Amino acid sequence: MPRVKRGVTAHARHKKVMDQAKGYYGARRKVFRVAKQAVIKAGQYSYRDRRQKKRDFRSLWITRINAAARENGLSYSRVINGLKRAEIEIDRKVLADLAVHDKAAFKALAEKAQASLA
Repeated sequence: MPRVKRGVTAHARHKKVMDQAKGYYGARRKVFRVAKQAVIKAGQYSYRDRRQKKRDFRSLWITRINAAARENGLSYSRVINGLKRAEIEIDRKVLADLAVHDKAAFKALAEKAQASLA
């Protein structure tokens, strides 16, 4: 059975990891062992934060809707409840965008929400 030399495979594997570690500081960029750990940890953070980003944005949208709702004399929960009762299906992302960029449209929606609560 012929002898297997693994230098090419090992070099390719190391190069892949070192390329992923580009831009890291110090040994995290230069030393394979440390770079591999850093790349694995970075992958864990990015996996976690892709999910966290969705929560963070939803939270931001709710904060913006609540602020605009209170300018119109309602709370966030009453606006959402009012819109549901009025059968107006509009998601929080669009609602928050209206609250920031088109205050007149948001005010109209808030009034409809308030009317459906009465």
